[in-house]
Amino acid sequence: MKLTLTDIADRCGGALLHADGALMVQTVVTDSRDAVPGALFVAIAGEHVDGHDYAAQALTAGACAVLAAHDIGQPCVVVDDPVRALGRLAASVRGDLGACTIAVTGSSGKTSTKDLIAAVLAAAGRTVSPHGSFNTEVGLPLTILGAPEDTEYLVLEMGMRGRGHIAYLVDIASPHIGVVTNVGSAHLELLGSHAEIAMAKSELVQGLPATGVAILNGDDARVRDMARLTEASVVLVGEAADCQIRASQVVLDEQARATFHVVDHATGAEANIHLKVSGRHQVANALSALGVGLAVGMSLDLIADRLQEAAPVSPWRMDVVALPSGITIVNDSYNANPESVRAALEALVAMPGRTWAVLGEMRELGDQSAVAHEDIGRAAVHLGVQKVVFIGEGAQPAYLGARAAGAVGEESMFVPDVASAQRLLEERLVPGDVVLIKASRSIGLDRLATALIEGGRA
Repeated sequence: MKLTLTDIADRCGGALLHADGALMVQTVVTDSRDAVPGALFVAIAGEHVDGHDYAAQALTAGACAVLAAHDIGQPCVVVDDPVRALGRLAASVRGDLGACTIAVTGSSGKTSTKDLIAAVLAAAGRTVSPHGSFNTEVGLPLTILGAPEDTEYLVLEMGMRGRGHIAYLVDIASPHIGVVTNVGSAHLELLGSHAEIAMAKSELVQGLPATGVAILNGDDARVRDMARLTEASVVLVGEAADCQIRASQVVLDEQARATFHVVDHATGAEANIHLKVSGRHQVANALSALGVGLAVGMSLDLIADRLQEAAPVSPWRMDVVALPSGITIVNDSYNANPESVRAALEALVAMPGRTWAVLGEMRELGDQSAVAHEDIGRAAVHLGVQKVVFIGEGAQPAYLGARAAGAVGEESMFVPDVASAQRLLEERLVPGDVVLIKASRSIGLDRLATALIEGGRA
């Protein structure tokens, strides 16, 4: 991005104060510690921290101005709401880019799918995508503003916490291709029902132009039903018989990496694919990436080659780490909901060795929380996980579910916190053990995974 402060004020609908309008802005930051010469610092007032308190620090570090909600007495662009103004700026810059824009949403699998799409499209042209889950009303605009002028493919992830959130992001991004991975239980607490979650996610396909393409998971009834809500062309991907892009003959290797056969029924092209990412659920993610690649004119053979080379990119998502001690850690600690936990458990039991599932609370499930946790505890036992450790009061219903399903003694254990879980595992893990670590992000089980990987068990 190369815009003057005057350009930015005009595009944001703001007033430039105490600054030279000819100064050139080359980057936008929301953390004062990231401020460098030529940066615009966006002062966001959060629940605990107000960015305006750090404006002076950002300017001292070299920022040329602050996007602020009020006159700070120093170089600034004053706007009604810095976050909304950031969105307006990103929408304007997105209009300048000639890039084909792809947006991905869903209850789970968004980031992994986004990473696979980016890996595929990199073979077709310069591709920009966010690292990790930069999918909010702040993260998505920052990704757009960081895209070079010669970007050919812009891959964006869209998260939400209620109705209207994805529509807002769609207005900023103006995507040509929309991908919906699934509709699950994440955000039940906020939206109340799966039907409401589906409507919120459908805002992506509703916002696509008639010339666009909607890539929909044909194995998820709620996603499939979104086809009636869009004017864009619809491509169903999945294992169902009527999917245009269909996978079959799925087999998992010893690291739960899938090999499968895929057919594009629109052309008759077919290929065999072996993924480097773990989990059977990655087949659905790969099919979405296939759909995007075909939509932009790539050959199935080239897409298949790219998928087979795609390694995990974003951290804490089914990261399989084989330690020198002979213990394998499956770090899937970034987030959790009932569907993603079950998928991770299925991947775990496909791996050889004594299996451990270390599970914390799944949050934002509302009044379904106790039942959902109980079901996960039962599922762990029924799938054949040999040792299950539940962490914290929020996970106690899952512990009770495992006990009710027949887990006795040390087959199912409950500990109060992460430190207790670490001590237990360090005492009892032996070479050949495979340990899955998963919970909602706020539980902080990434600390446990890091400790086991970097600590004495290595």
